[in-house]
Amino acid sequence: MQNERESFGSRLGFILISAGCAIGLGNVWRFPYIVGQYGGAAFILIYLLFLIVFGLPIMTMEFSVGRASRKSIAGSFKELQPKGTKWHLWGYVGAIGNYLLMMFYTTITGWMFAYFIKMAKGDFVGLNQEQVINEFNAFTGNPYPVVGFMILAVVLGFFICSKGLKNGVEKVNKVMMLALLAIIAVLAVRAITLPGASEGLKYYLVPDFNRMMEAGIGEVLFAALGQAFFTLSIGMGSMAIFGSYIPKERRLFGETISIAALDTFVAFVAGLIIIPSCFAFNLEPGQGPGLIFTTLPNLFNAMPGGRIWGTLFFVFMIFAAMSTVTAVFENIISFGMDLWGWSRKKACLINTFLVIVLSLPCALGFNVLAPIVDLSWLGKDKVILDLEDFIISNNILPLGSIVYVLFCTMKKFGWGWDNFIEEANAGKGARLPYKLKFYAKYILPIILLVLWIYGLITIFM
Repeated sequence: MQNERESFGSRLGFILISAGCAIGLGNVWRFPYIVGQYGGAAFILIYLLFLIVFGLPIMTMEFSVGRASRKSIAGSFKELQPKGTKWHLWGYVGAIGNYLLMMFYTTITGWMFAYFIKMAKGDFVGLNQEQVINEFNAFTGNPYPVVGFMILAVVLGFFICSKGLKNGVEKVNKVMMLALLAIIAVLAVRAITLPGASEGLKYYLVPDFNRMMEAGIGEVLFAALGQAFFTLSIGMGSMAIFGSYIPKERRLFGETISIAALDTFVAFVAGLIIIPSCFAFNLEPGQGPGLIFTTLPNLFNAMPGGRIWGTLFFVFMIFAAMSTVTAVFENIISFGMDLWGWSRKKACLINTFLVIVLSLPCALGFNVLAPIVDLSWLGKDKVILDLEDFIISNNILPLGSIVYVLFCTMKKFGWGWDNFIEEANAGKGARLPYKLKFYAKYILPIILLVLWIYGLITIFM
């Protein structure tokens, strides 16, 4: 028997949980080091442009497909597609994408729990920069704590989801998101008032296109596109699920603007915390995924009351990570509920074990599997996490976005622009202009396809 569709308790709940899905490690773990690698403020301008011209319309499309079908990506295309078409096949790819995202996201979330404990215990007090790096390498090189904290993240995430949409996911995300916003405001004020932080602010806020050209324009464009999709979690149905839970009282374009603005604000403020801090203590802001684990403990060691600030920072990181974990887990459990009529608790139980098993390759990729798996074809020092991130950020998300665009603009073979616009503009709020049809149908998918192909060529050449 089909489960009755739940709904959000409030509009604020919908905005915060959708923003919570978008706001996560993409903003706070990924955004600052990507900005550092690709030239600071100049990269941010390109990223913001991509967010507006690609992110807003595609997120609106994903919400619309979810709300019109009242289904997750596993069933939404099948519900709306014209007879005889095969759009529902992308539903399987999108479902795989959600699992693939959680296969590495849960490991990084586990690191946040571990570093919160380490910081609170004072494990970094008195260590120099080399010793902090050795501490990170020792931690990731030991499979037992890495796997253990990954399991903690998975179990906690599915436990929250098992309590239901309103009483579990929405209630917990509201608290986490509001606490997150308060914590980042305090940390940002502290970071920009550090001695020597002004050079970091200049790097972060004043565009330098020469620095961007040194990185290579093709790679920069691809990185900005991947970050725009990664941070909004669009293209694989992570947002469609929340569309399926909301009534038609509000226009979806207006809600999309609110969510994207909140998401961008958090990413920007995270950069205000990390980039000036790196400059204040002569740390490299573009060193890669280990940035917050190998550089920020040095920052907190050098700050008065640094142990408290550091503990507070990793509380913020846990909230950012878990808001996304619970949101994507909600999508994952909806697959079983939509397709096979599973109860919420059954879907949570089965997926708890499934996600733990699927996450093991990433968790073990830094230790047990490191000498065995050769990923040199992807780049120097790449691990399983990089491979999974590459498949998601650089392939499934942009390709999925093309699928949503085509589905919502093709009249005969898809859902069609008129059906999409009617759904998106039902209710009150900002209206998506009908005249965007030409851009959405003919220009947007071509740009996405060209950037995707060009980016792949840039990476592998």
